[in-house]
Amino acid sequence: MATPAPARLTVLSGPSGVGKGTVIAEVRRRHPEVWVSVSVTTRRPRPGEVDGVHYHFVDDAEFDRLIENDGLLEWAEYAGNRYGTPATPVRMRLARGLPALLEIELQGARQVRTRSPEAQLVFLAPPSWAELVNRLTGRGSEAPAVQERRLALAQAELDAAGEFDVVVVNDDVARAADELVGLLTAPAPGLHQGTGAHE
Repeated sequence: MATPAPARLTVLSGPSGVGKGTVIAEVRRRHPEVWVSVSVTTRRPRPGEVDGVHYHFVDDAEFDRLIENDGLLEWAEYAGNRYGTPATPVRMRLARGLPALLEIELQGARQVRTRSPEAQLVFLAPPSWAELVNRLTGRGSEAPAVQERRLALAQAELDAAGEFDVVVVNDDVARAADELVGLLTAPAPGLHQGTGAHE
């Protein structure tokens, strides 16, 4: 059984509230064979979260060690906590000729683009700005100033869509999930084996 070579690293990113987690959950439901990287974080587990399933939960000292030992493909800080992508599982997956999927924020996607130019960056976009505003403000549990900050950040993230290779519109979760799986398994256009960036 031949697998498409070379295997490709695919990054899914997009603004807060666009439904990245929902699309990833649908990908896993419809295509359980798809491998999604589990991020490492310094934040405390929330109720119901399982270590090694939702995140790898570590303390600051361990996170510092990962950075020092080139153990993270990318990392960023949000709301006083740090999040990153463990490098070893991703590298092992790609070395076996199998695709790998990361769901990360814009800052992390830019780091991956710098370190692994051959990676495929996919931007998940809302059907419209009005729909994204509804998703971000519909919870009604945040102060107006917090909502304003979230909307300003979402606008800045939307403006970065042009930095990505492909834009997938999340107007239907099942369709968006199928489109993402298609991108994961498609051969990389013009990609030459052995010309990737040195890690």
